[in-house]
Amino acid sequence: MLEVKLHDIGEGMTEGEILHYLVKPGDQVIADQPLVEVQTDKMVAELPSPGAGTVKEIVVDTGTTVQVGTTLLYIEGAGSQAAAAQEKTAAKAETAQLAQPEAKERKQAFISSFNRVLATPYTRKIARDHNINIEDVTPSDPSGRVTEEDVYRFLKGDQQPQKEAASPEATAVSAQQTTPDEIPFRGMRKQIAKKMTKSLFTIPHVTHFDEVNMTNLLKLREELKAAGVSVSVPAFFVKALVIALKDFPVFNAELDEENEKILLKKDYHIGMAVDTEDGLIVPVVHDADKKSIQTIHEDIKRLNEKAREGKLKPADIQNSTFTVSNVGPLGSIGATPIINHPETALIAFHKTKKVPLVNENDEIVIGHVMTLSMSFDHRVADGATAVAFTNRFASLIEQPNKLMLEMI
Repeated sequence: MLEVKLHDIGEGMTEGEILHYLVKPGDQVIADQPLVEVQTDKMVAELPSPGAGTVKEIVVDTGTTVQVGTTLLYIEGAGSQAAAAQEKTAAKAETAQLAQPEAKERKQAFISSFNRVLATPYTRKIARDHNINIEDVTPSDPSGRVTEEDVYRFLKGDQQPQKEAASPEATAVSAQQTTPDEIPFRGMRKQIAKKMTKSLFTIPHVTHFDEVNMTNLLKLREELKAAGVSVSVPAFFVKALVIALKDFPVFNAELDEENEKILLKKDYHIGMAVDTEDGLIVPVVHDADKKSIQTIHEDIKRLNEKAREGKLKPADIQNSTFTVSNVGPLGSIGATPIINHPETALIAFHKTKKVPLVNENDEIVIGHVMTLSMSFDHRVADGATAVAFTNRFASLIEQPNKLMLEMI
């Protein structure tokens, strides 16, 4: 009998919520066939079968949050020696499969052999949230994969006709009897809440506000655009932050309270917070110090798209050392962001406004000024150091030619 357990599928997770089983007792399965969808604190992932056989029993109900190492179901028929080896290496096999470019094609091949509808976990979640049997949805993709657009199209065509307008008397009675709408507090929303609570009640937060003159950077960006080179502003931010972090390594660090040490990280993995329908996700631009501004731009664009489509892999969200929240495009003018535990600091970029400025000739000109807020762990760093850090960052953004020189 082969036990299928919840494995750590990314960034030291300790628990996960069982969203949906893709098999039932009596089903025949093969190695690597997806068995269950699990919600971690950052993503929905499918756990594959570590061996072949027949599903004997499911022991954990959907909607249950369990610890890593908990047995979820049993598979009967796999050889004992092979089962032990497969169970031991299942987590490693899952990570390797997700990291390989051809994994998607291989997964589609064996899923098709079991006549299961092709769809991402995010698409399946949408269908379940609307009580839709995904097998009833006709795929528009030539490959046979059902997309979220297909589900929404099915939902729109299945809508019930609107009810006739009620009389004023009926409306008044109805108003007295109405109950509030309910949103399930589980899945990613619940995991985000847990992580934010841990961060806020573990780390003594201090938030420093500052302003950055964006005029010269925006001018450079327009010049590059005219020359046929498109680079987003956040890409410049990331490169400037890496340079500033090298000058102030205490903000690219982690506090190890148990061993009474501050660990200064030598890698520069910048997390980029992305607002999705399911909540805030932080994909990571890895080794940002070794990449050009153009490459960073392409990484940010790719990760944002994957986050909003629910297609992030475990490797995409692991090992961040410093986090950025770019909320300016949403219209934010200021906030006190919560640090992405166990990091030491997080910086948020807010709305850029046109304001009157005084230039070096004491003339009043119109410029572009952005507000930033930086929350940091006061156990690790002090306010003066935070001010020096943001001043260093601002100097690179306000003089982009200086930023170019720092990269040589």
